[in-house]
Amino acid sequence: MHILRPQFRIEKQRALEFAGQRGFGVIVAADERGPRASHVPFVLSERDGRAIVQIHFTAKNPLVALADGTRRFLLIVAGDDAYISNDWYSSRDNVSTWLYEAVHLSGVAHLRGLDENRGHGDALLAVSEARLPKTPWDLAQMEGGKRESMLAAIRVVDLVVDQIEGQAKLNQHKPDADHVAVANQLARSQESGHRRLAQKMRALRPGLGYEGL
Repeated sequence: MHILRPQFRIEKQRALEFAGQRGFGVIVAADERGPRASHVPFVLSERDGRAIVQIHFTAKNPLVALADGTRRFLLIVAGDDAYISNDWYSSRDNVSTWLYEAVHLSGVAHLRGLDENRGHGDALLAVSEARLPKTPWDLAQMEGGKRESMLAAIRVVDLVVDQIEGQAKLNQHKPDADHVAVANQLARSQESGHRRLAQKMRALRPGLGYEGL
């Protein structure tokens, strides 16, 4: 991950919380042919004081063979982003840029046994279903044969995290007037991701003259 000014860095615990709340990312590892990547949901937990990212692939995914207990995997978890035009600022002579939040989690990947597939499926569904305003659905409601066939077709991998890199670029280095001007512009957007960034900018510097407050 490229290096930004220190004020852009996300503290490690906050970075883990951000990743856990998102629950979806891109996993990357390299073999002799180069980088391999897959888009994956994941469950983030703690075991023996270490953060563990548990994911699954289809059995034929080339990343399965790379989870050999020695190779490093990288999980990229992206949040909302927004392009910021230079004429949105209150002051002159700014530069157009992008605001965003992202976390990188990396470590050694370990392939788990088939007997752990059901537990992984239950944990992943519990986290994912909890995001929805309804009675949670679980694997017990699935026809037994279909459920076992589906579980047998996946492979579960634990990524034991030993490096955490988080960045939030939310105009932290700009004067208050510029911060407010950009936050107001994003708050007017029809894109929900832009409005979420505006809310985070307002939380970062409360008490300023934001529109609608």
